[in-house]
Amino acid sequence: MNSKNLTTYFAPAERALDKHIAQQAKATEDLFGDCSFLDALPNIVMVLNHNRQVILCNRVLLDLLGVEDHESVKGLRPGELLRCVHACEMPGGCGTTEFCRTCGAVNAIMESQYGRKVYHECRILINNNGRTKALDLGVTAMPIRINNEEFTVLSMADISDEKRRHSLERIFFHDVMNTAGVLTGVAELLENTADADLAKEFILDIQSSAKLLVEQIREQRDLTLAENNELKVSTSPLQSLNILSNVAAHFANHETSLQQQILIDPTAENIVFTSNPQLLHRVLGNMLKNALEASEAGDTVWLGCRFQDGQVEYWVNNPGVMPREIQLQLFQRSFSTKGKDRGLGTYSMKLLTERYLQGSISFTVSKKEGTTFFARYPRHIQATGY
Repeated sequence: MNSKNLTTYFAPAERALDKHIAQQAKATEDLFGDCSFLDALPNIVMVLNHNRQVILCNRVLLDLLGVEDHESVKGLRPGELLRCVHACEMPGGCGTTEFCRTCGAVNAIMESQYGRKVYHECRILINNNGRTKALDLGVTAMPIRINNEEFTVLSMADISDEKRRHSLERIFFHDVMNTAGVLTGVAELLENTADADLAKEFILDIQSSAKLLVEQIREQRDLTLAENNELKVSTSPLQSLNILSNVAAHFANHETSLQQQILIDPTAENIVFTSNPQLLHRVLGNMLKNALEASEAGDTVWLGCRFQDGQVEYWVNNPGVMPREIQLQLFQRSFSTKGKDRGLGTYSMKLLTERYLQGSISFTVSKKEGTTFFARYPRHIQATGY
């Protein structure tokens, strides 16, 4: 197939011929001493040609891929080697889908081709033994010239642990501290009041804040366990409408819903099914919270559930139209529409739903209908991890 005729939605699809790649590999091996220099470096290092194809790489990448020699990686692109979930969606491969517009790696490579060293963070979802795994990479691209040809030296460092630490710090220094502050404030009010009725209200407020505090800690603990494949999931019989009503009630007086209305669709069905109530509540709560945060004052957020195609389907709709750039980055671990080091909502929704509740998450966006998220689950699942 002639790569010149392949469709692309971002980076050029054209590839060099095998004969040219062999010539380029010989030139780069002469410069880098047959990879001995690159092998001494601790991070993944690749030398790419102008078409973003791997010409040379170090042992770190080969070991990661479980291959012995460089021949098996030559001519491929970074996303294809790392098994990015979007790498094979288009005939042109890595860099040619619409999703690639927001990829830090492809953008770093292309910017470096203008003659400057570039650093970007790259959020990538990869296929890992049949499961989707989220990675955060620090990507550095630097141009070099060899035998009058332009190449890019691409270095990739796994910064996933750093991102996880930042997330944990944000949760404990922001969310948990805020809740603890409310607890302290109400406790002080309780100490200073002589009104019995008011004291009862303060006690209820303290109990509510304490429950929220425990849930915030438990949510982060479960997310960590889920990512490490260590989360144990028990199951019990549930009624879909009861779950939905509980989620709506939980957010009725939440800080994100003070100016919006939460309504359950009157056609919502009450289906009996088997699942884990805590994880399900957490997924639906994140769906509702995201919808509320994306809504304007006076908007109505609708919730519903139904039995469709043999599955229990929940949906949450808000009238806002999600920008396309945000759509392309949803479900990535470190991406947030709420600013730096914020939010694991959509990522945790997908992780818990697909890996532990055996379901699926999707969304639709239109000017007429707004944004709707769907969570679909089998009618019965088995307990896992026991």
